[in-house]
Amino acid sequence: MASALIRRAFLSSLPSSSPPLFAPRLNRIRSARSMATGSAHPFQKIQIQRDDTTFDAYVVGKENAPGIVVLQEWWGVDFEIKNHALHISQLGHGYKALIPDLYRGKVGLDVAEAQHLMEGLDWQGAVKDIQASVKWLKSNGSSKVGVTGYCMGGALAIASGVLIPEVDAVVAFYGVPSAELADPAQAKAPIQAHFGEADSFVGFSDITAAKSLEEKLKSSNIPHEVHIYPKCGHAFMNTSPDGMKRRKGMGLDDESPEVVSLAWDRFSSWMGKFLSG
Repeated sequence: MASALIRRAFLSSLPSSSPPLFAPRLNRIRSARSMATGSAHPFQKIQIQRDDTTFDAYVVGKENAPGIVVLQEWWGVDFEIKNHALHISQLGHGYKALIPDLYRGKVGLDVAEAQHLMEGLDWQGAVKDIQASVKWLKSNGSSKVGVTGYCMGGALAIASGVLIPEVDAVVAFYGVPSAELADPAQAKAPIQAHFGEADSFVGFSDITAAKSLEEKLKSSNIPHEVHIYPKCGHAFMNTSPDGMKRRKGMGLDDESPEVVSLAWDRFSSWMGKFLSG
């Protein structure tokens, strides 16, 4: 399954000093229930219903603007995904960004916790959460809606472009869905994807996975771009002080502000092109 693919990639790529992925520290997983009120970010907490379940989501940005669903890394809805959503909301003429809480209020504070949470994710259910989020935005003032995501969220963003007909555009960062979840060759929405040339998460976000994705997107006949950035490792878009500290703890020492700026420019151009009008 998709989570097993990511698990193998992370196991083979983490430095030897990293903590065991399955260490018994699950009692440290924190609830994110107070996230919206405890943060300086101006997020509105909402609830979205789909099927027989309800989940929290966090919204920021301009009313009646194009919407963008922002999907978490394996950590959960933490400080960095909120940083990304806030930045996205301010790009161009403004967007309404929405983060669905795929982990139902849990956030992993280290690799072991994040791994446990991702292993427990219902990936098909996550796609349904994303579809419900897209529909919520379209029902609340956004005539067009894109999806973006990072790492685990990047894989889900691409899957959304295959499986969710309401999606108008996708930008994915360093993540490719498993064949069991979605086939990018069957993509229906325009997809832009970003990868680091030095990403060592084999089969998920390394250069081979990126090139394989590009070949599949070529056969889909939808607009697409795949960008590979020299000397960049996994999660290169995480540039907050805490995010950089966490990357270094995972053996990811590269820093490239120019690449981050270029990637954001490309993101803005892509979403502006397909979500305008």
